Amino acid sequence: MSKLPITEADLHAYVDGLLPDARRIEIDDYLAARPDEAERLAAYRRQNEALRKLFDPVLDEPVPSQLGARPMRSVWLQRIAAGLAIAFFSGAAGWQLHGQVATGERAGLAQAPATGPSATDRRVAGLARQAAIAHVVYSPDVRRPVEIGAEQEEQLVTWLSKRIGSKIRPPKLGKLGYELIGGRLLPGESGPVAQFMYHDATGQRLTLYVSAEQSQNQDTGFRFAQEGPVNVFYWIDGKFGYALSAGADRGELARIATAVYEQLEKS
Repeated sequence: MSKLPITEADLHAYVDGLLPDARRIEIDDYLAARPDEAERLAAYRRQNEALRKLFDPVLDEPVPSQLGARPMRSVWLQRIAAGLAIAFFSGAAGWQLHGQVATGERAGLAQAPATGPSATDRRVAGLARQAAIAHVVYSPDVRRPVEIGAEQEEQLVTWLSKRIGSKIRPPKLGKLGYELIGGRLLPGESGPVAQFMYHDATGQRLTLYVSAEQSQNQDTGFRFAQEGPVNVFYWIDGKFGYALSAGADRGELARIATAVYEQLEKS
């Protein structure tokens, strides 16, 4: 009797410890022959553990009986972050959240293959997942959401460009109602990545995640993913991967992503 093919859903259930012993042993053998896949799943485990450490304390916090408008927003953002963390930890939801790529807003968008995601597609979709995690980790922070603020933009550009090894500069989004807060350096899968953060007049934040680790991936058109409460537009351009994340609706985020793309093309 032939074994059932191993799917991406099986691999995520494996990471979450939800498979029966017989299926787990099959995947152990599968990964033993595929070190790249084994490392990818190990990275997911590390991300899950980091999320647990960050958000488990939030789940135990009591809800204050009386909150003003500003504290209420902070608590609401924390609850979104905790909710995303919980979803990552459940087997079925974890699979549902991973790499949900739909048709985007621009002509010439890359389409997910009907036969299932290739290794390249999984790596590219991983960009959206990593950007969404970084968004929910840092955007709720009221006191220090960034390492270097917008008032020191030139220092921020110099520092991030040096660490990433390529000149990068945050796009100007003032005409779209978003002002730069600042940025920070984050760990990627094989090197540093940059995150720029913006906010609008209501306090809504969006982040642009910039990775210079995409040399193995082909250029793509815009792709859209919904990772829990976070919408993400992402694309590959040369060795760079870009992911724009926010709680904004898909139409607004597409408009902003188009403006970001056009600015980056001119730079």
